[in-house]
Amino acid sequence: MHKIEELSLNAWPSLQTMVYDGWLIRFANGYTKRANSVNPIYGTSNFTERKIKYCEDLYSERGLVPTFKMTSFAEQKNLDEVLEQKGYMTMHHTSVQMLELTDLKQPTHPSVNIAERLTEEWFAAFCRLTQVDVNNIATVKQMLLSIIPQTCFLALYHKQEIIACGMGVLEEGYFGIFNVVTAINHRKQGVGEQLLLHLLKWGKENGANRAYLQVVQNNEAAIKLYMKLGFQTAYQYWFRVKQ
Repeated sequence: MHKIEELSLNAWPSLQTMVYDGWLIRFANGYTKRANSVNPIYGTSNFTERKIKYCEDLYSERGLVPTFKMTSFAEQKNLDEVLEQKGYMTMHHTSVQMLELTDLKQPTHPSVNIAERLTEEWFAAFCRLTQVDVNNIATVKQMLLSIIPQTCFLALYHKQEIIACGMGVLEEGYFGIFNVVTAINHRKQGVGEQLLLHLLKWGKENGANRAYLQVVQNNEAAIKLYMKLGFQTAYQYWFRVKQ
């Protein structure tokens, strides 16, 4: 499962990254906790308290709240306990789910556009559907343009209007699905399922053997859909945020 963490870092890049004694420190002007958090990636030799203080100072200098991304991997248990003792609260408990790309149901929604590079149309629709704050638009675009592995930007249409969009990142046979969103007035109509089926089809046709995605554990509708498609939980992660 460490492999999925590595792939996820590549699929959702930050704008600045620093490696510090086994910890990956990421900054992206505050847009998403994944891109603005400390990610412990391997064993450490330094004293944890001093390391935490060092990271806290880096985030504070940039006007960001110190945040650590923790996983259910056993080697992070001690750090999670230390952060809890220091008053860090848990947020955004997330399930990382995987699917073997074997017998996939075929999509039926006919009006779809697939681009392997970010397009202005897709980006505008994504910002509209997810209500990206105007102050974050430039950051989001820069992050999406910074993705190095092969990408897929997919949109579904109804009467020439984008009603759902999502993206995939393909690396080493793994297809990560990110930024999936459906217009509010088209939800609970099977549109989200069609979007995912189109994404999975593209991933498989381009060499993926497995797909993975991340879903916040209180998003019951999304979890129900992913279960329907055959996704299974591989591990969990959450954020420790300084109060």
